[in-house]
Amino acid sequence: MTADTPIAQIRPEGATGTAPVAAVGNSGKQTARLILLGVLCAAGWLASVLVGHSVECGPELHRIGLAVHILALVLSFGTILVVDWLGLLWLLGRVHMHESGKLEAAAKPLIWGGLALLLASGALIDPDLTNPVTAVKLGAVLILMLNGLSIAPAMHQLLALPPETRFGELGRKLRLRLMIALSVSQACWWTAVLIGLINSTLRRWSGM
Repeated sequence: MTADTPIAQIRPEGATGTAPVAAVGNSGKQTARLILLGVLCAAGWLASVLVGHSVECGPELHRIGLAVHILALVLSFGTILVVDWLGLLWLLGRVHMHESGKLEAAAKPLIWGGLALLLASGALIDPDLTNPVTAVKLGAVLILMLNGLSIAPAMHQLLALPPETRFGELGRKLRLRLMIALSVSQACWWTAVLIGLINSTLRRWSGM
C-alpha cells in the first residue's frame, strides 16, 4: 500500500464476494438505529423547549436549573473540546488515529449524559422563545446532537483501519465528512455557549 492509495479502495486479503452483502445489511441496521436515535433526540429537544415555554418555574427551581445547566455544559462541552483536540492532533500527525477513536468511544457517556442534563435543566430556566437569539441557541443545540449521531458511520470506518493510517491517506469523501462534522460541532457548541452566557448576563443586569 502506498501513501497515495485511497483507503476506500483497499480490500482485506481473503475477502469474499459475500462481504459486500453483509456490509449492506449491517449498514441498513446502523442507519435505522441512527434514525431512531435522531428521532429520540429531536423529541427530547422538543419536549424541553415546550416545557420551558409553557411551564412557569419559580425562582428556586430556576436557580437549581441554572446550576445544573452550567454543570452539564462543563461536562459535555469540556469533553467535546478534549475529543476534538485529540482529533486535531491526529490530523496533524501527532498521534495515532485509534487514540482519538478510543477516547471518543469512552467519552460518549459523558457527552450524551451532559446533553441530556442540558435539555432537562434547560426546561427550568424559562427560555424566551420570542427572542431570535435564543431560538438560534436552541437550534444550535439540536443541530449539534444530530451532527454527533451522523458522524458515527465515519468513526466506525476509521476504527476499522490500521492505527497508523494518516488523514491524508483517507478517501476524499471521508476526509470531507470528518472536517464538516468537526466544523459543525465546534460552530454549534460555541454559538450555544456564547448566547447562553450573553442571555444570562443580560438577565442579571435587568434583575430578572
